[in-house]
Amino acid sequence: MIKDFEPRLYQQTIFATAAKYNTLVVLPTGLGKTNIFLMLAAQRLQQYPKSKILLIGPTRPLIEQYFLVFKKHFEIPEESMAIFTGHVSPKKREELWKQCQIFFSTPQGLENDIISGKIKLEEVSLLGVDEAHRAVGDYAYVFVAKQYMKRARHPRIIGMTASPGAEMEKIAEVAQNLHIEEIEVRTDEDSDVKPYIQETDLKWISVKLPPTFADIQGYLKDFIKDRLKKLKDWGILHRMDAVSLNKKDLLGLQAQLRGRAAQGEKDFTLWNAISLLAEIMKVQHALELLETQGIISLHAYINKLEREAYTSKVKAVKNLVKDLNFRSALIKCQTLYEDKVEHPKLVELQRIIEQEKKQHHKVKIIVFNQYRDNAADIVKKLNTLTGIRAELFIGQTKKGETGLTQKQQKEMLQNFRDDEFNVLVATSVGEEGLDIPSVDLVIFFEPIPSAIRHIQRKGRTGRQDKGRVMILLAEGTRDVGYRWSAHHKEKKMYTNLKSLKSKLRTTLNVQKESPLDSFEEQEEDIQIYADHREKGSKIIKHLLDSSVKVRIEQLEYADYLLSKRVGVEFKTVEDFIQSILDGRLLDQVRELKRHFERPIVIVEGIEDWYSVRNLHPNAIRGMIANIVVSYGVPLLQSKSPSETAALMHTIARREQETGKKDFMPHTEKRVSDTFWLQEYIVSALPGIGATLAKPLLRHFKSIKNIVNASTDELKEVEKIGKKKAEEIRKILDEEYKG
Repeated sequence: MIKDFEPRLYQQTIFATAAKYNTLVVLPTGLGKTNIFLMLAAQRLQQYPKSKILLIGPTRPLIEQYFLVFKKHFEIPEESMAIFTGHVSPKKREELWKQCQIFFSTPQGLENDIISGKIKLEEVSLLGVDEAHRAVGDYAYVFVAKQYMKRARHPRIIGMTASPGAEMEKIAEVAQNLHIEEIEVRTDEDSDVKPYIQETDLKWISVKLPPTFADIQGYLKDFIKDRLKKLKDWGILHRMDAVSLNKKDLLGLQAQLRGRAAQGEKDFTLWNAISLLAEIMKVQHALELLETQGIISLHAYINKLEREAYTSKVKAVKNLVKDLNFRSALIKCQTLYEDKVEHPKLVELQRIIEQEKKQHHKVKIIVFNQYRDNAADIVKKLNTLTGIRAELFIGQTKKGETGLTQKQQKEMLQNFRDDEFNVLVATSVGEEGLDIPSVDLVIFFEPIPSAIRHIQRKGRTGRQDKGRVMILLAEGTRDVGYRWSAHHKEKKMYTNLKSLKSKLRTTLNVQKESPLDSFEEQEEDIQIYADHREKGSKIIKHLLDSSVKVRIEQLEYADYLLSKRVGVEFKTVEDFIQSILDGRLLDQVRELKRHFERPIVIVEGIEDWYSVRNLHPNAIRGMIANIVVSYGVPLLQSKSPSETAALMHTIARREQETGKKDFMPHTEKRVSDTFWLQEYIVSALPGIGATLAKPLLRHFKSIKNIVNASTDELKEVEKIGKKKAEEIRKILDEEYKG
């Protein structure tokens, strides 16, 4: 089934493993991971001719590249292959699934297709996962792989990446989430790969910050030291090193403090400390921009903070811009910006590229830079050089920023291949999966501490000829720390991969089931209906994970139906409070009560109900009392989507264990609807409400008798005094003048 392709020895070796086991393939960029998948696809289709093949990747340009590889090397009609992205409607994807055999898809839309049943994973004999290092946390890869392993008749997974991460925990998580049984690792030094590796010449280019930068640097560091001292004095922090506390440390500490506050610890110092940590993180970012990027990026950032301070209610931003050190840094920065002072790395970059153009008439260069503002400035500066034409390659539009559509990205890369310009200045979007075979030089404007991103950047060169990489580094700044961080993480990554490979079965407990898994497998006949607006919810994913059959429908009066008589109105804490403020909540509860015999409200989240909005606690307590007492609707709390799903699963199982599993989502008025309507009408009378409606109806037996009752007769009902009786009679007797 394969044409015009001769597999290399290492590809054949890896294929032999992947044909027998779910395999994670770690292979340097440019060595044909997609071709290994190609071989495996052919083998699976020969073994299971009526099955389907699915390859998922993170971006549209990447999956279009897969399509072109298969079009070139696979003996299959083009109309038997399909690309699934957000640009293809769900209805069209459903049609294509029935017609085609090989699919290339981004994972996000695939989630909804799986939930709604538009695609049948049981028909897939091979799932390929490119850039497999993304299979962590809540990324869509994790859900797709889990559902595939549960549903497929003939499951086989191959994950592919150049760099799965440095930490053993991260690598193990990727392997576990993709149900990996074997790992195939190759480095530049392995004997079967080495003949195909083009040598890469790596140079570190050091520059010194000018004294004018050191002045601003000093003010920003003094700001951080001052805040850290306060945290130490309050007993929050036990370290005083101003720069060694990274963003991860600060976010972790902030999360701890928020957790303590959420658990009811009423210490004013906690909230002040949380605010101070936010200030430190903002100034650390400013310091990073100064040291690694330059004045233009720093100027844009600190001026944005100053503008925000006038309108923002965030205490950290307001306090930040009032600080003397910050104000001093701002003034110094403004002066350097007006004088058009450039970062020495930018000066060196221009010199390097000018020299490259002189030495090599035809040169093709990629420059990587972390930040859009600085990348745009680099393009502007490079385009002033003779013989250089640079273009900016960035991601899609973000809030308040411009961007490139995926179509524009594709066109720009083609223009770069066709030599219409010779320098591509790219942000992180260019690090992953670019198919540019003939780049002469890759320049990092800054070192990056991530082993994954470092490897991805380097992999853009040396694919066909000898590659060259230059990394610019500012002495005495975090650039130096980032350099060694990436170096050690890369070495650690390969060490951990080899270690994990040797003990994979014991580390991951592959193919072992927990007692809960066995229990859940017996629950496959339980079904829950979810409103179509909930289809992206993590709750649905957790329900599917526990083998509940989830049906997506348009539900009018509930978010979830657990049986014919149980409807659930679901709220996050934030939405619950907001729906009190905008008046939605009572209407929703009223309709829930009207249409279901056993209505339930579930509120999810760990936030403090009384601090998420500027709403008096008594208003919240009053609403809770109204829902629970006046309407008789249980209000349940859960901490997370998994807990919400488990709660609904348990209720649905209890409801459906009597054999009433086949219920329809189309809401029918419940048996007691007449009683409810009677109560609803009477409750609208002045001073009555839901509490007094029932005693009135019990006493007079019908609405007609209430309407015809005199003031004295109304007063005979408990809690109906003279004033209320007169108000009722006034409403009933007064002529309508609307």
